Amino acid sequence: MDILLGDFKKQGRVMEAQTFGVVAETYVKLGKEDEALGIFKNLDKYKCLIDEFTVTAIINALCSKGHAKRAEGVVWHHKDKIKGVLPCVYRSLLYGWSLERNVKESWRIIQEMKTNGVTPDLVCYNTFLRCLCERNLRNNPSGLVLEALNVMMEMRSYKVFPTSISYNILLSCLGKTRRVKESCQILEAMNKSGVAPDWVSYYLVSRVLFLSGRFGKGKEIVDQMIEKGLVPNHKFYYSLIGILCGVERVNHALDLFEKMKGSSVGGYGPVYDVLIPKLCRGGDFEKGRELWDEGTFMGITLQCSKDVLDPSITEVYIPKRPEKINVVDSPKAKSQQKLSNYFERMKMRKAAAWKKKTKKKSEAS
Repeated sequence: MDILLGDFKKQGRVMEAQTFGVVAETYVKLGKEDEALGIFKNLDKYKCLIDEFTVTAIINALCSKGHAKRAEGVVWHHKDKIKGVLPCVYRSLLYGWSLERNVKESWRIIQEMKTNGVTPDLVCYNTFLRCLCERNLRNNPSGLVLEALNVMMEMRSYKVFPTSISYNILLSCLGKTRRVKESCQILEAMNKSGVAPDWVSYYLVSRVLFLSGRFGKGKEIVDQMIEKGLVPNHKFYYSLIGILCGVERVNHALDLFEKMKGSSVGGYGPVYDVLIPKLCRGGDFEKGRELWDEGTFMGITLQCSKDVLDPSITEVYIPKRPEKINVVDSPKAKSQQKLSNYFERMKMRKAAAWKKKTKKKSEAS
């Protein structure tokens, strides 16, 4: 890059605004924002004007890597040149502050936009929402839902209606902190408020359910998605099947694979490569062989070695602890638990009454 700029000077060539944009972006990506600003200040040496295009280019480059404070310095010194591109500049500043998870400054930019007659659009609010949720994910997980819903209420007051993308930002952060109940409530709230969840919404909720051991509820969420006619790409199934294999629920993973094949989304190869070794190392060589034959019959080139199908080569994993069956989703199990709790309380009450009666008898005698 230095050689290129040197040639520009030597040959006396004119640097266009678009070329400067590429140069500034490259330097900032390399962590050389000082050099990018230095070239911007000396654009006259490259026979390039400092106008709205070059000012916007340096602001975009700085904000793309979170240098919003330095970008605001450029805005301050060149206010007269960016009057026609204020919406673009504000979006860049908002994005820059959001990368630093600076909620205070991001909100200031939104308020400044309103003051200067620039109405924040859906992209601006979603950028701020991501900033807020990621900050709360680190510092205040319990405030995730409340503060995000307050932002959405603010959006609606300005006729900017949240979409599935807005809700997915919240669902993503709820999943990272394993907020299962809130994730399910948000998905239900989307349906009630008329915001149709997309397949990403269903993925985020089913993912957190599988990771927290709610396998029945997770499968129910996937079924809801299929019933609504949503067709996800193969990554949806691949990721969830990988999670189920990771938590030793291969049977659930096989059920999900059948649904994947039923939806004809393609991309089955990586799934076979996950399931076949997992089944064989779990001792189910017969099912592993069945999947191998099925994959090769479909013309899929499998990446896993055929040696995994050989019991004399593949070491079978034997769990040292007995498997705990999770019955959280079973209504029968819940009622039995309530019943056992009731009998336990009754037993304690009888014991307390017997002690009291015995004490009275001893005092009377």
